[in-house]
Amino acid sequence: MCIVCKNMFAKNDLVRVVRNKQGEYLIDTTSKANGRGAYICKNKDCVVKCCEKRYLNKAFKAEVKDEVYANLKENYELIKD
Repeated sequence: MCIVCKNMFAKNDLVRVVRNKQGEYLIDTTSKANGRGAYICKNKDCVVKCCEKRYLNKAFKAEVKDEVYANLKENYELIKD
């Protein structure tokens, strides 16, 4: 389920952001990285809204650094409209 639009999608239609045991946040392109994950659908609008409204903070119940959002926003060109 997308944390932004709350719609259900197949796992391969979602972008996974994961927090590992070291507290690092990564964009998980394999969907196999260890750690807690949050999913965002591959829709440019959801990615932009996630960054603007800081949805990852709520999903992880922690303060996510600005560079994580910047990295996600930078890489949204890879995501379909």
